[in-house]
Order: sequence, then structure tokens, then C-alpha cells
Amino acid sequence: MPEAIVREAFQTQAQACDALGSPFTARLCRLLAEKLDSAQSAVAHTILTWPGPPGPSDDSVPLRTAGCLHALVRSNRISPLTELHDTDLWSACQHAFLGHEAFILERLKSPPQTNEVRRSAALLPGLFILAERAGKPLILSEVGASAGLNLQLDRYRYRLGETEWGTDSPVFLSPEWRGEAPAVPPSFTVLERAGCDLNPLNPSSPDDRLRQLSYIWADQTDRLERTQNALSIAADNHLQVEKADAIDWLARRLETSKPGATHVIFHSVAWQYFPDSLKQKGEALITEAGSRATPDAPLARLQMEGDGQPRGAALTLQIWPTGEKQEIGRADFHGRWVDWKGWVR
Repeated sequence: MPEAIVREAFQTQAQACDALGSPFTARLCRLLAEKLDSAQSAVAHTILTWPGPPGPSDDSVPLRTAGCLHALVRSNRISPLTELHDTDLWSACQHAFLGHEAFILERLKSPPQTNEVRRSAALLPGLFILAERAGKPLILSEVGASAGLNLQLDRYRYRLGETEWGTDSPVFLSPEWRGEAPAVPPSFTVLERAGCDLNPLNPSSPDDRLRQLSYIWADQTDRLERTQNALSIAADNHLQVEKADAIDWLARRLETSKPGATHVIFHSVAWQYFPDSLKQKGEALITEAGSRATPDAPLARLQMEGDGQPRGAALTLQIWPTGEKQEIGRADFHGRWVDWKGWVR
């Protein structure tokens, strides 16, 4: 890949970080875009000669790089970077690239996994709709679940507009809410939960916790605290995500119906990264399973995915056996705000 394309990826990521409230990561990306030189180190050479598409929607090379540096800070191998001015920051990056070359080169091979907990505040109202419409407990199946932090969305506390809901939890989610507050169903029970990921993170593993936290932008202390608390809840509940190909896993999960419960397939900012061929197979699997759904064993698909629109991700819900599908809202990719429409009857 030409160096210019890689540098452009860092500049594009910087703009996204500015928009998503991380001025430090934006500054770091711009500095790397300007200063990286293949002759400086093996790390710089690897970044600038990246073989695949390096941008935020592809291999996310800028976030891989930022995650490497943040991991070194969090494991006390280098000093914190967030308060450094550009000259000192660049010097610290150079020293890290040289002094921790093997660690960074190995870690650059892995894509970022952020598992943004605040997305639960956008997903939960969709589950409220399903619980209210069918009056049944829920079985949750999450594709691209990472550490499974959004699989345990019923273990958090919420303020969604004027609606407050949840247990006494150290994770409190209160996005900027636009639209009517969602109605809480008379009964809401998660009967079963399961998730898959090609590279799942184990909340009970110190190494996996470090990996998870390192991909959160270093100046966003609220996100770091929230994720740490969510990881602790997951570890306490022995939550584990299965290592599996999404399509093979979906085929197994959809093989039999779930009488007496609503089976919900859901994903957030994951499906959009699948190759087109896998998306088509997944869509066919879900549609076929939907054709077998009954009023006693309904199937639903809840999505929070980018759709090419300039503002946030689309929240869509499809319910079988009718197959009706609606956009029920939009949400910030990090869950900072939700524009809620709800289900139009």
C-alpha cells in the first residue's frame, strides 16, 4: 500500500477521534501521519508498508498503532503520553517503537476490539419492544461479541430519557436521548445468552482485559472506567464468548426453534465489517430461520450498524413470523446519543 494512503488513514482517523471526543488520539494520529518514516524503525516500516487497506473501515492501522502504545502505558512499560506536547510525544513514540519493537510488531497483527459498553443503551430499548410484543423471555445470540459486554446489557443501570431501569450496577448508562422515552415491558427476562467472535476476549484473563482496555482511547477516562466495571461484572458471572466463525455459529444457533421464548440475533458495528460473501450467507440463514418462526417461537434480528449516512448508526429491528422490519432509531457509534423512533404499529 503506498505510504500516502497510510498517512491519509491516520488523518481520517484523527477526524473521527475529534468527532468522537478524543483530542489526544486525534493529535497522536496526526503526528504519526506527519512524522512516521520507514527508515526510523521496523515498526514505522511495517506501518507505512501495510499490505492491506489501512483505513478505519478496513484494517484500522491507526487504531492498532494507538492501541499498542496504550497497552505499553497500561502495563507500565512506558510513561503516560496524554499530557505530552507534540515534540515530547513524538520522541516518546520513537523510543517505544525501538524499545518495544517485538511487542508492537506482534500486536499490530490483531485488529482493535473495543466492545463499547454504551451501545447497550441503544440496544436495550429494541429488546423492550420484543419483550412487550411477544410477552416471552429472551434468548440472546450476539455475533461479533468480543468479550460479551453487550450480551449482559440487563446487568447495567440506565436512564433513557425519562425512563429509568436496571439493577444496582456500577455501570450506569445515560445517553443524550432524543425522542419519546422507551416504555418498559411488564416482564423482561433473559433466559439464555451466547456470543461468538473470531478472537473472543475472556473477561477473567488479565491479558485479555489489557487488550480490551488498550483499544479504548487513552484520554477517555469515563469509557475506561465503564469498561473496567463491565469486565468485572462479566468475570463475576463467568461470561465467555465462543471462538467461532460467525456464519457457522449462526447456523448452529438457528438450527432449532426456541418454543416459549423470543430468540434475538443481534450485532453492533460488526456485521458491516464482514466480507460480502459472508453477509449474504448470514442473511440467507436468518431469513430461512425466520420462515420457520411461529408465534410461540418468534425470531428477531436487532442491528446497530453503519449504513453510509453521515450521522451515527442505524438501529433496525426485524421480527418473524411476520418478517416486518423497521428502523427504530439511530445512535452514536460510541452510544453517546440515541435518536429514538420506536416501533410504529
